[in-house]
Amino acid sequence: MSKQFDNRGVYSLLLTPFHQDRTIDYTVYEQYVEWQARQGVQHLFACCGSSEMKELTLAERLKLATLAVAHAGGVPVMATANVEPSWFGQVEEVKAMEQTGVDALVFITKGFGNDSERLYTYIAELSSHTTLPVLLYEFPGDRPHLMDAACYGRLVKDGCVVGIKDTTSTIELIREKIAVQGDSAVLQANIPYLMEAYESGARGVVATPTTCGAYLFGKMYDEFFVQHDREAANRTHQQICLLDNAIDSGFCASAKYLVSLAGIPMNWYTRGAHQLNSQRLKALRVFHEWAGANGFKYYND
Repeated sequence: MSKQFDNRGVYSLLLTPFHQDRTIDYTVYEQYVEWQARQGVQHLFACCGSSEMKELTLAERLKLATLAVAHAGGVPVMATANVEPSWFGQVEEVKAMEQTGVDALVFITKGFGNDSERLYTYIAELSSHTTLPVLLYEFPGDRPHLMDAACYGRLVKDGCVVGIKDTTSTIELIREKIAVQGDSAVLQANIPYLMEAYESGARGVVATPTTCGAYLFGKMYDEFFVQHDREAANRTHQQICLLDNAIDSGFCASAKYLVSLAGIPMNWYTRGAHQLNSQRLKALRVFHEWAGANGFKYYND
């Protein structure tokens, strides 16, 4: 690897703000990246599922990654680099994404989860086209997406990858990957099992509520790994579960609306089928007002 990369910690996902006509609002995106970088996280993840990467063109993804690097204030940025449909398109995408200045690349499992040998060969060969560290992402948008622990362990042992965003959502399968993680980092995406995953040896988190509440994740990470205060970490985990439930219906539009309530002028519009009716918007405002009135700080001003 050509760059030193600390694979542990909180990876905060970046949303993509849109105008009403669904063109990208790059001005708000820059403000949002700067806001996310102030939330006490170790990494930012551009061009991810929460960014609606499957709805973005390659040119848009490259521009978003470039802007994330420029406005991250030194916080390391990673970005997905194999969204294109063809192999040759992905190789060119990897090369282009590396040129944006990101600190690491992310490869999704591309629907090869039911063929471990094919998945191993695919990731190993694609990783040979970059000098940057590579993390994996079990992206549910391309199924079957889950990688078995043996395949992951083999990729780690052979030096192809330095981490994985695990989306198995069962503590048993999470622990199987942790058992073979070596120097890599198993990064958890499931909120209810986050505390158990940390206790089992997971080394970080990459989860949807970081889009609007990354401060809480940074707080919990510090409490657990730095301060070694399990009780404090458990209390913060409970708050994270509340936030997760608040945005569950209509994500990622719901997260965008909470970001707007936090002071970033982001519309809730998406390029998907998400709709927030007046009742849902009211519910999110009530949650936000309740949080403020009860000292439930889920973002850093």
